[in-house]
Amino acid sequence: MRRVVITGMGPVTPIGIGVEAFHKAQLEGKSGIRRITRFDASQLPAQIAGEVDINVEAYIDKRELRRLDRFVQLALIAGELAIKDAGLDLDREDRTRIGTLIGSGIGGMESFESQARVFVERGAHRISPFFIPMMIANMASGQLAMKYGLMGPSSTSVTACTTGADAIGNAYYVIQRGDAEIMLAGGTEAAVTPMAMGGFGVMKALSTRNDEPEKASRPFSASRDGFVLSEGAAVLVLEDYEHARARGARIYAELVGFGRSADAHHITEPHPEGLGAKLAMEAALRDAKVGPEVVGHINAHATSTPVGDRAETLAIKKVFGERAYQIPITATKSMTGHLLGAAGAAEAVASIQAIASCILPPTINLEDPDPELDLDYIPNTPREKKVDYVLSNSFAFGGMNASLLFKRV
Repeated sequence: MRRVVITGMGPVTPIGIGVEAFHKAQLEGKSGIRRITRFDASQLPAQIAGEVDINVEAYIDKRELRRLDRFVQLALIAGELAIKDAGLDLDREDRTRIGTLIGSGIGGMESFESQARVFVERGAHRISPFFIPMMIANMASGQLAMKYGLMGPSSTSVTACTTGADAIGNAYYVIQRGDAEIMLAGGTEAAVTPMAMGGFGVMKALSTRNDEPEKASRPFSASRDGFVLSEGAAVLVLEDYEHARARGARIYAELVGFGRSADAHHITEPHPEGLGAKLAMEAALRDAKVGPEVVGHINAHATSTPVGDRAETLAIKKVFGERAYQIPITATKSMTGHLLGAAGAAEAVASIQAIASCILPPTINLEDPDPELDLDYIPNTPREKKVDYVLSNSFAFGGMNASLLFKRV
């Protein structure tokens, strides 16, 4: 099996765009949650979200933008940032050996809603001919491959909130098998739309702390009342270790373990004892051929829902036993909100940055800890600590679970 390393990263998030801005915002404990500006949300129960403040025309030609849903736009920007960060000169590479694996949990929700209105109000003949290729979830991978002429394996993952982690893990397998030397992998989501906000709202899944947006996402707090929906993207450059060394690439970290499982329990709620999450973490450790004692930090899925945070805490205790109390844990979503299909990829970036910088980012808004959740969640301020292994968790509706294990090189 080939070794797989991370040589480039491109986060596009509500708290920062690009590796430096994203990392700085984490260490400052910045919240990206605000009242929604992209549409009138005044009639919705939840009127807050994590929106990406970006001028897309600075990255993508204005004429092309009309043919791309926002989830694809964000993925293309993230891909461009990741390629530049990796120092990749594509003219010197064999583009048949570079692939794309960008996932989206929902796909072109904005296009779906706008074209549905056109259909109802003006008839089928007025639907845009670009509607279907704007909406389908694989188009982020497809458009990224077309933009750069990448002819290696191209695919997508659609596994709700584990999508970003699954995409990275599946790309890891592609390189391990020798089917590509480089993969652009990650997730993208642009579901801060009226129907998505309304749909999650009627499920009672969203925080309704509309008067204090910055404090609404509060994992592990006794007063948590639901997650905050966000948009964003993150693309990582995964590369064969020997190929990276041969071109003199900077290596952020090595991906050494990927584990997946199913709760087989409920369409939206995690297993109450965290059994599926436990299996995914154990599978990642087993894939890396290491024991739980090596893990120095965990980037938790931690959505700020009452049942989710509890189940993940129980799962961590089952995997690590008494040592669970000694492992610092970060909930990135306390700052970014929940990027759905992009969350696992953005949190992979945060996990890798924790290894590279020797600073562990905080869980903000942890002002009233839930007494039942008693692990070390790095409350409110970052912590300097050198760690060699970081575990990043992602769990999803449908009972899907994924864990990625990164290692210092």
